[in-house]
Amino acid sequence: MGSVTLSNPVMTASGTSGHADELGRYFELSALGAVVVKSLSASPWAGNPAPRLHETDAGMLNSVGLQNPGVEAWLADELPALARAGARVVASIWGFTVEDFALAAKLLVDAPPAVIAVEVNVSCPNVEDRRRMFAHSASATADAIDATRVCDRPRWAKLSPNVTDLVEIADAALRAGADALTLTNTVMGMAIDPETRRPRLGAGGGGLSGPAIRPVAVRAVYECREAFPDAAIVGVGGVATGDHAVELLLAGANAVEVGTATFYDPRTPLRVVHQLTRWCDQHGVRRVPDLIGAAHE
Repeated sequence: MGSVTLSNPVMTASGTSGHADELGRYFELSALGAVVVKSLSASPWAGNPAPRLHETDAGMLNSVGLQNPGVEAWLADELPALARAGARVVASIWGFTVEDFALAAKLLVDAPPAVIAVEVNVSCPNVEDRRRMFAHSASATADAIDATRVCDRPRWAKLSPNVTDLVEIADAALRAGADALTLTNTVMGMAIDPETRRPRLGAGGGGLSGPAIRPVAVRAVYECREAFPDAAIVGVGGVATGDHAVELLLAGANAVEVGTATFYDPRTPLRVVHQLTRWCDQHGVRRVPDLIGAAHE
């Protein structure tokens, strides 16, 4: 994965497996390529009003609002359990301003070696331009990614599918120093209760994840692999089986993240590892890298 070496290409997705070792009671976290924790800000953040989750016909809407204890508290109270579990950890960070991103990144400078990379979640609100997220603007994305150089670790830019030209945004992220692209975050959506005539989520709208967005993720990965043949890419969106992982690898992902499926079965990430291994054995694929981008050949 860029300058980061993973033991296998399956990770958890940020926002779906907590801040620490919550999934560790179901399987050995060291069996995954990495654990990507819920996004952290420089200071604690309370998140959005309830209700925060709503199950849809083919996925889930969430409006948790990036609730988190802050980087310093996470380093002191949550990370040690992950390190004891032998997990390779990717810390996800976010901010309302470029300065927020820089401060969150700076707080990770002295993090222990268990933190192998930082996923920069630019798919979050931009206080300096409330009309759109950082990831909806090439220049804002570049500014946020550049500001996180201080973390002194490989940085993965987590981008949004809710844009007209994802390749333009991805190009800006890579030029600003991103070591990899994480494609993608949730798709903006909303659900309304016919009985109450009110939105089902406390904050109104939310992000759609799960099976419904896997084709969106596949297209995003495919287009960015086409545009950036040498870039490191993480595919995320609706992965629940080994076949789903193979599809994203063929589209051009170097690795995948499993998220919403863990709400149904917390063991899903490990199951995807086993199913991917079995698929490769059955199809005579000796090395996972042989699959990466094969759909372009």
